[in-house]
Amino acid sequence: MPVSLPRRLALMLALALFPHLLLGAEAWPDAEWPRSTVASSPAIKALDAYAFPARDDATRRGVRTDALLVIRDGVLVYERYAGPTQADTPHLVWSVSKSLLATLLGVAYGEGRFTLDAPVAQYYPPFAKHPGIKIGHLLNWASGLAWQEDYEYAPLQSSVVAMLYTRGRADMAAFAAAHDADALPGTRFRYSSGDSNVLAAALKGMLGAEAYADYPWTALFEPLGITSAVWERDAAGTFVGSSYAYLTARDLARVGLLMQRDGRWRERQLLPKAWVDFNRTAFANYPPQTALPGEAVPGGQWWLNADMPGAAKPWPDVPGDAFAALGHWGQGLYVLPTQKLVIVRYADDRDGSTSHNELLKHVTAAFADEVQP
Repeated sequence: MPVSLPRRLALMLALALFPHLLLGAEAWPDAEWPRSTVASSPAIKALDAYAFPARDDATRRGVRTDALLVIRDGVLVYERYAGPTQADTPHLVWSVSKSLLATLLGVAYGEGRFTLDAPVAQYYPPFAKHPGIKIGHLLNWASGLAWQEDYEYAPLQSSVVAMLYTRGRADMAAFAAAHDADALPGTRFRYSSGDSNVLAAALKGMLGAEAYADYPWTALFEPLGITSAVWERDAAGTFVGSSYAYLTARDLARVGLLMQRDGRWRERQLLPKAWVDFNRTAFANYPPQTALPGEAVPGGQWWLNADMPGAAKPWPDVPGDAFAALGHWGQGLYVLPTQKLVIVRYADDRDGSTSHNELLKHVTAAFADEVQP
């Protein structure tokens, strides 16, 4: 059937504005994300009700979502903000910084600057008292250091509180390096912001101080078109890889799309596929029976929805290939490759009341059914 002139003009305009609509073309963000308007549905209303309930901020109890953003196959299909957070607000991502650091290290890995089995002390000499700890051990949070990752509810014996706020804050990597070991490297998982900050210091040794100062931007943020990123450094000049990066939700989603597409950004393989596979491989000596309900499986500074022997998937309503970067008080970057979804959530959940599984179940009910295999 011939296409009428008005319809033909409308089609030409749509393809000019949204070239990814052409058969087989991929959608990628330029300065802005491609957008698609999705009609309201009961599933979207249920997602809104779950993610943005009424809360008394005077008590700070219950859920408070600051931002929720959903990218489907490279297209922005859902975006909502609350409180002071808006689309142009760089938000503190807390421990999502660890996965950003791992992504940055992936670029350095592709440049041949280190190997996983290299001793950490090769790149960070203050770590010489731990000659058996390798870069791969730190990436799996398996250094064996006697580290206590307790937060504000148990601060007196907390290694991380001392590192971030008191006696370790001037040189966080050196503070972590001074800890003794209480397990052999690679034999035990123990979540540690200290491991991550030693990695950030080792990266400086791999690059040299001059290149290190701009490396997050030149190696990762600028190639992805990220313009909002702020990453704090301690007094020793080391990026606080454990905790102190800030990005808008739209910019963090770019990292998620990079990971969803196996480290490829447009025509460039920014991260080696082998590196992304390592990020998404469960630490072999992780005992899932010790995990709290819903607690994800550690990979290479990312969190996995992996099946482990003797344990069910942490998020039962989500495919097993899902993985995430997770941070304190409910920060999350979720990547669901099967459904081609990237989800960013910023929050202030002081009581940990949001379930990863429930949130992702609502998102997939609202959006995943429209994804083509």
